[in-house]
Amino acid sequence: MRWTTSGSSLAVQAYEMWSSRMSASCPMDFSAPTGPPFLARCGMVLYMSTPAPGAQIDKKKSLILGAVGLFFIVLIFWKVIPQIGSYSDALDALKGMGWVAFGVVVIAVLVYLTSYGFPFMAATPGLKFWPSEQINQAAFAISNGVPGGGAVGLAFQYGMLSTYNVAPAAATSTITAVGIWSTFISLGFPILGVVALTISGENGSSYVWAGVIGLVILIAVIVGFTMLMRSERAARWIGKVGNSAIKPLRGRIKKLATIDLIGPLVSFRESMYDVLRRRWAYLSVAQIAVSVTQFLILYVALRGIQGWDEPGTSIWLVFAAFAISQIGLMIPITPGGLGTVDAVMIGLLVKFGVDNGEATAADLVWRATSYVPQIIIGIIALIAWTKKAGQKFASTSAPVT
Repeated sequence: MRWTTSGSSLAVQAYEMWSSRMSASCPMDFSAPTGPPFLARCGMVLYMSTPAPGAQIDKKKSLILGAVGLFFIVLIFWKVIPQIGSYSDALDALKGMGWVAFGVVVIAVLVYLTSYGFPFMAATPGLKFWPSEQINQAAFAISNGVPGGGAVGLAFQYGMLSTYNVAPAAATSTITAVGIWSTFISLGFPILGVVALTISGENGSSYVWAGVIGLVILIAVIVGFTMLMRSERAARWIGKVGNSAIKPLRGRIKKLATIDLIGPLVSFRESMYDVLRRRWAYLSVAQIAVSVTQFLILYVALRGIQGWDEPGTSIWLVFAAFAISQIGLMIPITPGGLGTVDAVMIGLLVKFGVDNGEATAADLVWRATSYVPQIIIGIIALIAWTKKAGQKFASTSAPVT
C-alpha cells in the first residue's frame, strides 16, 4: 500500500492499515473460538470493535452522523444559548477586555496546549514530548473536525505511533489507556464540581444529581475495571456474566448469536495490565493536567472580562460550572461536547450570579481558544506526519494479512 498526501485518501489508508495490522496480530471478533483460547497479547475494546481486513470507512454513516452533529451545534448556538446568555452583551463585554487580560488568556492557552502533549508520553515508555503532542493534537483535529471522525482519529493515532517505532500491541494499549483515563477524569469532574459548590458556600443541592450520576457511573466503571485487571480468573468470570446477560438476545439479534466475551476480555487484560501497573500514576497526572489547564482558560477569561481589579466570581463557583458542565460530554451528538457543554456551562455561570453577557463571552473565549488552536496545530501535525509516514511506509506494497 503506497501512501498519498491527500487528506481523505490518507484517512482511508490509515484506517485500513490499522484494521489489517490489528486483524493480523489478534482475532478481532467476539465469535466463540474454534481453536485454542485467545493467547495473543493484543486485544481489548479497540480491537473488539475493529472491522475485518479490507474494511472501508462507512462514508454514508459518517456523513449522516456529521450532519446530525452539525444540526445540533447550530440549534444549540442559535436557539438554546441565546435563551440563557446574550451574544450582544457578550460582544460588549469582550470589547472591554484589556490587552493584559487577553495576554493572560494567551498564556493559559499555551499552558493548556503544552499539557496536551503529556498523556501519550505518560502511557508510552520512551515516547518523547513532541511526538506525543503531535499524536494527541492530530487526533483532536480529526475527531472534532471530520464527520464521524472518532474511528479515523484512532486509526491515525495507531499509524503515528507506529512511525515512532511503537510496537502494535503497545500502540493499542497506549491508545486504550489514554482513552480510559480520559473517561475516568470526565466522569469524576462533576463530582468535584458539587464539592466545589459546597466549599464556596453555594447551595448545591439542586446539582447533586450531576454528582450522583457521575459518581454511580464512575464507581461502576472503576469496580468493573479493577476486577478485570485483578486476575485472569476475574476477567473470565466477567466474560461469563456478560455472556449470560446477552443470552436472551442471541435469538433476536443476529450479531449477538456467536459472540463470546470471555476471550476478548482476557486478551484485553493481558494487553493492558503491564502498562497500567507501571504508568497509571503518570497517566492520571497527565490527564488531570489537561482538564485543569482547560479550566484555567475559562477562569482567566471570565476574570479578564470582569476585570482583575474587581472582586469577580469565586474560583470555586467557576470551577463548579466547568466541572458539572462536563456531564455534557456524555451526550454523544456533537464532537467534544461542542454546544452541549457550552449551554450547560453558561447556564450554571448565570445561575451562580455571573452576568449573562459576561458568562456568554467567557464561554466563547474559552471555546475558541481551546478549540481553534488545537485544530490548527493538529492539521500542522498531520502534514508533518504525512511526510514521515510516506518515507517509512513507501516501500510497503500491501497490507499485512
